[in-house]
Amino acid sequence: MSPPSQIAASKISIAMYSRALSRHIASLECRRCFHQALSLRKLVPIESPRSSPSSVRCYHATQTVEAPPSAAPRSKDRGPPSKEDTQTDFDAMNIFSNTPTPTTAIDACLDDGFALNSGVKIKGGGALLVGGEAFKWRPWAGEEQQEENIASKEIGTHQQSPQDVRRKIRNHKGQFDVDRQSWGVLDLVWPKPDLLILGTGPSIAPVSANTRRHIRDLGIRLEVQDTRNAAAQFNLLATERGVQQVAAALIPIGWRE
Repeated sequence: MSPPSQIAASKISIAMYSRALSRHIASLECRRCFHQALSLRKLVPIESPRSSPSSVRCYHATQTVEAPPSAAPRSKDRGPPSKEDTQTDFDAMNIFSNTPTPTTAIDACLDDGFALNSGVKIKGGGALLVGGEAFKWRPWAGEEQQEENIASKEIGTHQQSPQDVRRKIRNHKGQFDVDRQSWGVLDLVWPKPDLLILGTGPSIAPVSANTRRHIRDLGIRLEVQDTRNAAAQFNLLATERGVQQVAAALIPIGWRE
């Protein structure tokens, strides 16, 4: 074959190769795979299970190198304390820092009573905190029964009976239910507190409709919690609003039916 013929044949073969390569590249939907097309490598597209057969994408997964978990510091020393003036003084942000704590605030909840901020300890009963005064509160003992116990103690013939400490303060539905005479202090005090915080013992209990209605008729709002949370809430609200606005009736945390 003459050289011109060889040159023409070479041009034809190059043109055919170029057209075939163009069709192959055009059939590829991922433009980022040109380097693989030029090296004549066959692509295997990964189809998403939710995608249609017509939509095919190529995924280029990059291997991630996970860093090993950092070990816990061997020492808790964080260096000398900072002397910067920009540190936040949280004590200065306490709006009650200059407000005196009420003397009837609860310092500790005991199994059989309470310890007050004034140093007074109430034992053998609950606490009724009204108007800045603290009263020993025993709603499980009626008024007549308490008078009989006091009289018998004076003459030395009193013997503790199960009715003295085992009178139920919860009804058959598990609701806190006491006699009206248990709220005698609230009936007499004036002006009456705006809110009564009731601590029902070691666990919270719903208040019966009769007890709730009686307190509402006195013009007092009622908040019910377990004794620990009720004592904490009374300390906060009595400091914020005053002991004339907030009262508390607390059952000891050791009380059991």
